[in-house]
Amino acid sequence: MNVATQHFPESADPGAPPFLVRLVVTIDRFTARSGTLFAYIIVPMVLAVVYEVISRYVFARPTIWAYDVTYMLYGTHFMLGAAYALLRGAHIRTDMFYQNWSDRTKGLVDAFLYLVFFFPGMLFFFLMAWQEFVHAYDIGERSEASPWRPLIWPFKGVIPAAALLLLVQGVSEFVKSAWAALTGRRLV
Repeated sequence: MNVATQHFPESADPGAPPFLVRLVVTIDRFTARSGTLFAYIIVPMVLAVVYEVISRYVFARPTIWAYDVTYMLYGTHFMLGAAYALLRGAHIRTDMFYQNWSDRTKGLVDAFLYLVFFFPGMLFFFLMAWQEFVHAYDIGERSEASPWRPLIWPFKGVIPAAALLLLVQGVSEFVKSAWAALTGRRLV
């Protein structure tokens, strides 16, 4: 194995330019690691729910913060896990057609859809979410969902972060799709 390919997966197309494989592998590893890290957000959420249930039903002393903590942590868990779901192919697709297509056809359709819908949509989503986050930060916006009224801007900051993570993973998915469209083979 030569130095140029020693960090590439064995499944990489041997005819692929090393910089493309390196780009895709780097992005995919980042998304896999960040997705694994974000999965652990579920632990404090479960602890908050368990604390609230015990506090409410055993001691008859409900908290004022558990509802807010729970929806914010679950929303964060869901949003930040979206790029990981994209990496793993867990987003919705019309598989009854897609599964019968060749790698080249899948690549053509996917590359087209990434360019026409995904990137413009995610860029718009990022820009609008960023504006909402900045506005919430500027005015010190608080949640109206409970008497605790926590600051809401950290939660709103998760939305543009999720869009950015999706955009980054979208680059990897587009490169893989474009390679399949051009060659009829999978990149990695």
